[in-house]
Amino acid sequence: MTLNTALAAAAAIVAVAFGLSTLDRWLRRRRSHEGAWTVAMALFALAAMSLWWAEARGWSSSSFRWFFLLGAVLNVPWLALGTVHLLAGPRIGALTGRALLVFSGFATGVIAVVPMRADVAPDVLPKGSDVFGVLPRVLAAVGSALPATVIFAGAAWSAWRVLRGRTPAVTEAAVRNVVNARRLAAGNVLVAAGAAVLSASGSLAGRLGEDTAFAVTLLTGIVVLFAGFLVASGSVSRR
Repeated sequence: MTLNTALAAAAAIVAVAFGLSTLDRWLRRRRSHEGAWTVAMALFALAAMSLWWAEARGWSSSSFRWFFLLGAVLNVPWLALGTVHLLAGPRIGALTGRALLVFSGFATGVIAVVPMRADVAPDVLPKGSDVFGVLPRVLAAVGSALPATVIFAGAAWSAWRVLRGRTPAVTEAAVRNVVNARRLAAGNVLVAAGAAVLSASGSLAGRLGEDTAFAVTLLTGIVVLFAGFLVASGSVSRR
């Protein structure tokens, strides 16, 4: 329990540092992808804090609702929204953002009021399939699988485009000048690796246990994502 608590606290600290970095950039430049990343890091930090609180004080229905909503449903879509803004431009990004706001509001209402089918044991991380019905689990699947694919595929595609001497953009509105191709490619590789790590908690659960697997992947994934952000910083500029 002490190890899991420390890992969750460390993940929250890194997420706050990441979020402050993107917030500072958004306040200075007002670029939409940095605003989306700031929201995603705030959600990530709150999810990690929920895990920390539950590991330190024991799981409850309220702490699991927060952790499930912030970590399993809402966090990854907002991170993916930044990828959409970067690769597809402001118009498609704005449309995606409006749809995500509707999804976020609906999911928040569902997770807040849906009845739990079983009591939450205080000493073990609950499984969504044990305590929630179909709708919350569908929301978690929609909020994790598709956005994670967008992040991973977008980062890998961007790295491939940059290494071939092309701009990492799907539409003309998203074209940017690449100042340092190697740094941008390396940053995208790290972002793809971070997204892969964050989705690996299920495979690690059998070896480490559910609680420790989530704590390890949360911390490792956010550290790798932050590293990718720092490496890629300054490698592109506006046209």
